[in-house]
Amino acid sequence: MVETPETTREAFDLRPDGAAVKAHELKNWFVSEILPLEPSLMQFLRHNWRHKDDLADLRQDIYVRIYEAAEKQIPRPAKPFLFAVARNLLIDRYRRERIIPIDGVPDLEDINIAADEPGPDRSTVARDELRRVQAALDQLPPRCREAVILRQVEGLSRREIATRMGIAEKTVKNHLNDGANLLIDILHGDPASEEHAP
Repeated sequence: MVETPETTREAFDLRPDGAAVKAHELKNWFVSEILPLEPSLMQFLRHNWRHKDDLADLRQDIYVRIYEAAEKQIPRPAKPFLFAVARNLLIDRYRRERIIPIDGVPDLEDINIAADEPGPDRSTVARDELRRVQAALDQLPPRCREAVILRQVEGLSRREIATRMGIAEKTVKNHLNDGANLLIDILHGDPASEEHAP
């Protein structure tokens, strides 16, 4: 049988650089190594991307990048490669969101927009408040502090916090309630009582 471009393309995905990966090998690798990681990938995307409507599109873009890279050489192991691609795609998206096209504004001086950056006095006050909150968090019991940080800083749900900390959801709820009450007492309580606290 004489090989034609069509029969050759069925067995291999030929690249201009001369590298080739068998098409069936690539498909089998993708189905057996990448697709089973989809639940973990979606959890990663939910935690790291604020626009929930974009998750399906992000997943597909990640799959396209992975498939295109694997056409040249199949990455082993697959899981770290998948999450590296996902992380890089999210970084690219964050950068694109922050870029404002300058050609969309005919004359920049015609726009009266205040600077987004706060003045030095506001920056100083914000830094002081941040130090105060950090000091208050440091006064919480360790497990309580961990639960509060996972909830308020990382944005995890009670169920996710319980899983990560290896405790029951009810215990997480108690830690969060205790943490909130303690923080209120520390930040807004009587300054004289704070000085005498151990």
